[in-house]
Amino acid sequence: MTSLIRHVTIDCTDAYRLARFWAEALDGSLAEDDFPGDPEATVTSAGAALLFLSVPDAKTVKNRVHLDLQPQDRSRDEEVERLLALGAALVADHRRPDGTGWATMADPEGNEFCVERSAAERAR
Repeated sequence: MTSLIRHVTIDCTDAYRLARFWAEALDGSLAEDDFPGDPEATVTSAGAALLFLSVPDAKTVKNRVHLDLQPQDRSRDEEVERLLALGAALVADHRRPDGTGWATMADPEGNEFCVERSAAERAR
């Protein structure tokens, strides 16, 4: 084996604040040494480790890379509602009446991500 992805790194204006959102979204945890005002913060979750780095530039264009979330213990629509309550925004709704499709959302700093159907919903 040559390499493994250790983190997915996301530039942002407030590393700690955005990491807190993603820790809640992914039922993950912040590193023990991450505190408000830190220039970087790490979220560890069952699916991935995310590293947030504070940079001086705000996001101005669409992400070149984004995360696709698949709910594990709830439906896609329940997950969309939960993420909205955490501070995410619905950017584009690609959900179809037959239950297929996905929702494109944005985290509190505008980084896009998608919420897909759960494995149980895909099995139907």
